[in-house]
Amino acid sequence: MIGTTSGTAIARQKQKVRLRGNNLQLHLMLLPEVILVLIFCYIPMYGIVLAFQNFQPVKGLFGSQEWVGLSHFIYAFRIPDTLQIVKNTVFIASLKIILSLLVPIFFAILLNEVVSKPLKTTFQTIVYLPYFLSWVLLGGILIDILSLSGLINTLISSLGIKPVYFLGEPAVFPWTVILSDIWKNFGYGTIVYVAAITNINPELYEVAELDGANWRQRTWHITVPGIRAIVILMATLSIGGILNAGFEQIYMLYSPQVYSTGDIIDTFVYRMGLLGGQYSFSTAVGLMKSFVSFILIGITYYFSYKFNDYRIF
Repeated sequence: MIGTTSGTAIARQKQKVRLRGNNLQLHLMLLPEVILVLIFCYIPMYGIVLAFQNFQPVKGLFGSQEWVGLSHFIYAFRIPDTLQIVKNTVFIASLKIILSLLVPIFFAILLNEVVSKPLKTTFQTIVYLPYFLSWVLLGGILIDILSLSGLINTLISSLGIKPVYFLGEPAVFPWTVILSDIWKNFGYGTIVYVAAITNINPELYEVAELDGANWRQRTWHITVPGIRAIVILMATLSIGGILNAGFEQIYMLYSPQVYSTGDIIDTFVYRMGLLGGQYSFSTAVGLMKSFVSFILIGITYYFSYKFNDYRIF
């Protein structure tokens, strides 16, 4: 028994050494990205100290600052608008996450049924194209299309329906943000799920068809279980962004008229920090957001490992 255990340990050690040698080039390829992450993500984390100080720009980041402890965090909870901003963020981000999973899956399943390869490639290209456009460009396009005199309201008016102020009506604005984000990004998710469906053994579909299974039954009992792992992975990666409702998009589209339903944590931090000059307070709000996101990521990974045996390493 001792000899067997020792032999197994030696074999594992040799395998680790062999894997390290084979992956050396891959590790070197990752080196530039690791350096960029250190420079732009970890080194700036020193600025977190601003959340516990009464920061004064004239003294500089490393100057002597007045330490105020948790007063900025306490003040954040006392502001009347804080709860509404958190609600707006969670509502918009949650629906974005849910629809960004369901819509690409549904479209990928339909796209997989297209027999013609040129037609299939054309559909993929059309839905994937908006993903490459920035929100600066798309924001200007949407503002023109969705304005009261824009294309959409012109068509609506021609049908005898009252025009809708998509970007100025508080009740409509969140849905405009959610649906426009899904339109922009679902093409990327579609490609991921199409690739996952392609890896499913086609013989399973042939056997199911011979057994008399219809399209719905084949989809539910073969396609869905076949892509379950990638769905859980994408959901796990998305949960960490539950408080990221899309700063660039909302900043390009919103206005003071829709602050009540469209203002999110990121836009609030931007307005209070860069525009209002309350750097310490905005840093405290951003730190709270990052802390909550970190907890959600940990919880999500735990359940992913427990129910689907998904591991980071």
